[in-house]
Amino acid sequence: MNRRELMASGAALLSPGAAFAAKPALDARLQQLLTDAQFPLAGLSVLLMRSGKVVHEAQFGQRHFAPDLPVTRDTLFRVASISKLITALSALRLAEQGKLDLDADIGEVLGRRLRNPKFPQDIIHVRDLLSHTSSLRDEGGIAFAPGVSLLDHLDKPGKSWDEDHGPGWFAYCNLGYGLLATVMEKVSGQRFDQLMQELVMAPLGLQGGFNGMRFNEAERANVGTLYRKQRIVEGKEVWDAQAPWAVQADDWQAEPPKDPEGLDGYALATNGTVFGPQGRLRTRVADLGSVMAMMMSGGLHPGQGKGQRFLKKASLDRMFSERWRHDMALGNGDNFGGEFLAWGIGAQHFIDKSGPGWGDRLIAKGGLQAWGHLGFAYGLQGAFMLDASRQHGIIYVMSGHAAEPTRNRGRFSSFAVWEERLHELLWSAVLA
Repeated sequence: MNRRELMASGAALLSPGAAFAAKPALDARLQQLLTDAQFPLAGLSVLLMRSGKVVHEAQFGQRHFAPDLPVTRDTLFRVASISKLITALSALRLAEQGKLDLDADIGEVLGRRLRNPKFPQDIIHVRDLLSHTSSLRDEGGIAFAPGVSLLDHLDKPGKSWDEDHGPGWFAYCNLGYGLLATVMEKVSGQRFDQLMQELVMAPLGLQGGFNGMRFNEAERANVGTLYRKQRIVEGKEVWDAQAPWAVQADDWQAEPPKDPEGLDGYALATNGTVFGPQGRLRTRVADLGSVMAMMMSGGLHPGQGKGQRFLKKASLDRMFSERWRHDMALGNGDNFGGEFLAWGIGAQHFIDKSGPGWGDRLIAKGGLQAWGHLGFAYGLQGAFMLDASRQHGIIYVMSGHAAEPTRNRGRFSSFAVWEERLHELLWSAVLA
């Protein structure tokens, strides 16, 4: 089956359910959320699954301003850290192929000793990168030019290492996924962006990928620009809901994508940060729906390939098994204001903890837990969340917001006010 046929089969599987009573009222309230005077959004795309089936998809707002272009089902967004979930799926597939041992010492895989200089006796395993417990930190940078050796950069003390905590202590880290991509290149013999196409994007019929230079003309034309409501005051960006939408990333209408400078000379398995394994996937919300459908089926292909196995159920079970849970008494990690409280292999566990402006609760009344991943960068906020036991899930992308999220946390969680409201709307519709 070719890529176009795969995409068509996925679209057929994910066409919205014929009956969804909440649709008119839900869409009206989503439109109100988009145009809220205090916290407006640039664009919004949502997908809801109930009992393993897509029951609703909707899009609102603009994927680009001046010229004004609407968000559609075919809009591809740079989905920020939701990218990590897709990167993790590739790591699991490599593990199933016998090429990657998630329990291995990273240094042994790369053929070069790698330790936190402050904790030289503590082994860093591949799984530690996936669960943010490696003791790597983002302060020293998360992306480097193709000519930089990531291993040379890490082979010395510096801001890329936690000097107070060794492996096992949780701190959300983008750089860890750059190192993971380096490991994946080493064991596969393929460049990260090409490997992702082979292991995930093409088999599941997903549009986009980690390298915009490989997109076809239609995909490039449909990439959404990311925005914030900001103005410049004394040389600094200031949040202002009354200001025009300011471009933050992916204005491909003005400047098409290009390869990183120096890519021609890139040496494989030296710097996996080049194509952004932590956050530079561009794809459609509908395509993330295909991923969710695969997970809900226990690893089987969606669409025309239904019945064929994409991933073993045991691999998904490993992804959705906790490797770390926050313990307030032990202080065993940075919970980011209660937003990160439990983690598996490349996936977050939302465990329904709540407080004013604190916690990971998804609906006000509580009682709902989910697995998945959040995305937040350059004005984008998104989420991929599934309750596998009941086969329910939501996916959304907001392509621009107007206020600083951590200064506008919700009434029962650490999510921003507008994101908390969106969770309540979407989950209430799914659970009704």
